Amino acid sequence: MSRWLRALVIVLLAASCGGGGSGRSPNNLEDACAILKERPHYTRAFRAAERKWGVPVHVQMATIYQESKFKSDARTPFRYSLGVIPYGRQSSAFGYSQALDGTWDEYLESTGTRRARRDNIRDATDFMGWYMAETARSLGISMRDARNQYLAYHEGRGGFRRGTYNNKAWLLRVADDVGNRAVVYEVQLANCRAAR
Repeated sequence: MSRWLRALVIVLLAASCGGGGSGRSPNNLEDACAILKERPHYTRAFRAAERKWGVPVHVQMATIYQESKFKSDARTPFRYSLGVIPYGRQSSAFGYSQALDGTWDEYLESTGTRRARRDNIRDATDFMGWYMAETARSLGISMRDARNQYLAYHEGRGGFRRGTYNNKAWLLRVADDVGNRAVVYEVQLANCRAAR
């Protein structure tokens, strides 16, 4: 085996090991308390965003569940040409919050944050808080309204204003799911030690 080929095999093997599973989701995504108990640093991140921007923890959690299933390195699926040749991802969305490159750059510029990363829970929740606070300010959507906040988050504020979601029955179902999950998470968090 040539040295070049051997080096390539070693690099590919090392890459497949993937950094200790940091992108792995918590074990029980149906229970907000279980999530926070397994990942105590999430509690600190959610509480910090709630204090800074006013977005309740359960709304943040329901949105992150929908966007990434709490997977730090989540990405959109590949697009395929002729059904088999990958030619890029569906969008630039990445990380816990699935922030798009352009929106993330706007967040960095607006907040003066330069070292924030989309695969860091504290940065992702701060981004989400920033986005939802601006949505509340510009569109009048309550921070507690997980359903409509999610629609504006998914479609963008301009898309929400134009009602683009009304032509997407699947998105309306997803937004209903986010709203329902937020209610479930809120009830669970009210009786949860890990959330304090």
